[in-house]
Amino acid sequence: MMENKFNLTLKQNRFLAKKNFVNMVYSNSKFEGVNTTLPQTKTIIDGMSVAGVSIDDIQVIVNLKKGLEYVMAHSEPFTVDVCKTINGIVAAEDALDPGQIRSGNVQIGGVEYVPQVPNPDEVKAFIQQIMDDDISATDKALKIMYYMMRHQIFWDGNKRTAVLSANYILINAGAGIVNINENQLETFNTLLSSYYETDDSQTIIRWTYDNCLYGIEFK
Repeated sequence: MMENKFNLTLKQNRFLAKKNFVNMVYSNSKFEGVNTTLPQTKTIIDGMSVAGVSIDDIQVIVNLKKGLEYVMAHSEPFTVDVCKTINGIVAAEDALDPGQIRSGNVQIGGVEYVPQVPNPDEVKAFIQQIMDDDISATDKALKIMYYMMRHQIFWDGNKRTAVLSANYILINAGAGIVNINENQLETFNTLLSSYYETDDSQTIIRWTYDNCLYGIEFK
């Protein structure tokens, strides 16, 4: 069981997320292969056009901006309905049925593992069980994040939804933020592929805990 690495107030944690807003959108956009630079991403977030960037890439960034704004503005307990709302925002143009639990088969490129069609009641019960467990908010956030990725509970946008959902839990608990940056993607993808095949999340959760959590350390 992992303890929280940071202990902030909600105001402090929202300040932290706001200061890292562009970086978080930029990092999450890389899950979709968006090739914008950090300055280009900021320009798009600020509502201005950028030459040479596709409409699809711009839409991914705009939807991530809206999703992160939702995460930072809400503080009700995390449930499957919050998770569905986040997916409905970030995958609005991508998913077959945004914001709804997947009801058909999908495949994950590069691995033999094929996720089963999720049972909505089981997804709801799993998330509620983790949220009710007597473990740290960090533990809850990372377990739910990787559960969502492996089970591919939505038609599309599962990684983006999972990371924003983890941040929803962390921010509202004052436990910092999670961000997998561009330089960490190769390691992340290797560990994620192993997790997909083995269903053993211990290694990737430990790596994320050690390398991808950020907070404010007061003197």
